[in-house]
Amino acid sequence: MDVFDANLPGVRVVEPDVYADERGAFLETWNARDYGKHGLDVTFVQDNLSRSKHRVLRGLHFQNPRPQGKLISVLKGEVYDVVVDIRADSDTFGEWEGLTLSAQNARQLYVPEGFAHGFVVTSDEALFHYKCTDFYHPETEGVIRWNDPALGIEWPVDDPILSERDEGAPLLESLPDERFAFSTSHTAIS
Repeated sequence: MDVFDANLPGVRVVEPDVYADERGAFLETWNARDYGKHGLDVTFVQDNLSRSKHRVLRGLHFQNPRPQGKLISVLKGEVYDVVVDIRADSDTFGEWEGLTLSAQNARQLYVPEGFAHGFVVTSDEALFHYKCTDFYHPETEGVIRWNDPALGIEWPVDDPILSERDEGAPLLESLPDERFAFSTSHTAIS
């Protein structure tokens, strides 16, 4: 397994070992001991799975208070996954990074607390799986508009399919400052 830092502090990319032969393939998607050796010493309490069709865009979502770190995998298909640093005391506040995750490349992405997250499906369909470090608390969820011009995210689709909530989401600058009161010390992974 290879684990390396993404461009945004605390965001990690995991490339698990995949054992493939003529029958198919096998890989570990989580092993607390082995991932911990690579600096991902986190405890997960909830797993989620979403199925989405081509051009569905979900996000940009975040939770605060009660933020969640997430380990993301794509079990079927392909997505373009985006994280945005929304930690008010971070040098990279408002910066984003995108990465293609797919069942074929088996790549995983660890998104620490204090980041907004979204993805768009670039294949016919995708099964999107993520492990969370805290339980879902709907009253703490926030959303930022997917095409906020201040962020300038370069999505690979022009006409995504959005939920009503995501389509009407506020711009980052219009959200109250206390929504971004995350500590960068809490999101650091060694």
